[in-house]
Amino acid sequence: QVQLVESGGGLVQPGGSLKLSCVASGIAFTVSHMGWYRQAPGKQRELVALVTVGGSTNIADSVRGRFTIPRDNAKNTVYLQMNSLKLEDTADYYCYAHQTVARYTYWGQGTQVTVSS
Repeated sequence: QVQLVESGGGLVQPGGSLKLSCVASGIAFTVSHMGWYRQAPGKQRELVALVTVGGSTNIADSVRGRFTIPRDNAKNTVYLQMNSLKLEDTADYYCYAHQTVARYTYWGQGTQVTVSS
């Protein structure tokens, strides 16, 4: 059974930091591209960041310089380190795993991030 379990969301003040974690099980993690999407109320889903099997990253313009996406293959975990958070970063954040061999994408249940003073 495939599971992607996100954690680390919560309430933070503007300028603060949060680190989201996504632990994967039941998949071949080392051959999966991993990433994070977010969706704010009333807005379209947005790709925030991804990290490929080879470790290359792609970060959305809206968060570049503030967010990073490290992965730990030994722990089957991908992170989203979020610094200098802004009000507009408030959203539900979803982890995904795209298996390169099976060409299938799995999704987590999401974790809520609220940036508010």
